[in-house]
Amino acid sequence: MRISIGFKLKRSKKRNDESIPVYVNIILNRRRVELSTRIFVSPNNWDQAKERVSGTSNKAKTINNRLDKMATNILDIYNQFEAQNKKFNVLDIKNKLNGVSTEHGIVEMFDTYMNTIESNIGKGFSATTLKHYKTSKTRLLNFLSDVYGKKEWNLSNIGYKFINDFDMYLKSKYNNSVNTAWCYHKHMKKVLNIAVAMDYISTNPYVKFQVKTEQPKREFLTQKELKKIRKKKIEIERLAIVRDIFLFACYTGLSYADISKLAKHHIRIGNDGNKWIIIDRTKNGSRCRVPLLPAAKNILKRYKNYPINVSKGLLLPVNSNQKMNAYLKEIADICGIKKNLSMHVARHTFATTITLINGVPIETVSKILGHSSLKTTQIYARILDTKISKDMEKLMKLI
Repeated sequence: MRISIGFKLKRSKKRNDESIPVYVNIILNRRRVELSTRIFVSPNNWDQAKERVSGTSNKAKTINNRLDKMATNILDIYNQFEAQNKKFNVLDIKNKLNGVSTEHGIVEMFDTYMNTIESNIGKGFSATTLKHYKTSKTRLLNFLSDVYGKKEWNLSNIGYKFINDFDMYLKSKYNNSVNTAWCYHKHMKKVLNIAVAMDYISTNPYVKFQVKTEQPKREFLTQKELKKIRKKKIEIERLAIVRDIFLFACYTGLSYADISKLAKHHIRIGNDGNKWIIIDRTKNGSRCRVPLLPAAKNILKRYKNYPINVSKGLLLPVNSNQKMNAYLKEIADICGIKKNLSMHVARHTFATTITLINGVPIETVSKILGHSSLKTTQIYARILDTKISKDMEKLMKLI
């Protein structure tokens, strides 16, 4: 890129004393801006060819020195932008010259991305995703306020130290586990990737910072525990309903978000002539195709004419996720189960106790669960000691 700098008189702004303001023209990539130098000269003393005041008087020398200094300042700004190896234009130079910041901040970038998510909920993004990013932004704002006394932080000033300080803050202030902190880092890394794509920064500072994770503990129910919940007589209606929805999740592998929107049009007849649930996951939009097991069919049949379902056009009377998980803790106490029951435990139970332990191939389980990567499903396979034992028994018989 080549820059052109020139000075000319702005004759349309002539003052009553006949003096005319000098303007500087900056041209870069065929785009031009002009701005006032705040210098006024007599048109009789202006050398149009040299673009300077003519003569050798002290006043002429002073004005010409000011113009030379401005031209040098513009060139310095241009060279600074060039050295940063990122895209810029003539307006950026003008703003820098006028002291207007062209920097973008990390909080600003969070807002930009969250606006994108909010505008596309149901079209590749979910309300839950937006909620998680809002939480991450709140953590970031608290970090900036508590550690740096700021409300914003320029993208160009984010480096290893900033990210490491954020990591330590999450673990000390909120007592976040390694994996919880990783989630916040994941969101900030995503936002910074967008900043790179928009040419606000040249590289993502996370390339120098490795975020550690630990193998998560996937809680699931055994066949014995599942049977205990299924057979337990529960007199309280709200708990009985939650128990049924939990069991439905155990036999389908659907997440809370997908069960809560399950409607008649999601039930279809497959090529095998049986009923299937075919639904696009709320989380990532991937399609789930779940054959309906008898136990799941019976639960749907039980709530076929349930008033709330009919009015909402849904198949199951699902409460909020918070209420569901609270009631599941009551159910765990009633059934004498020491595990921390949640709707996610039901999904894990389907992946392990219902499918993998019973010999369903991991590729099939991955498809049913709607995982975008087989690696996600393999997490379940690593914890199945009982499956390993059964497989080894078969091997020993063969040998």
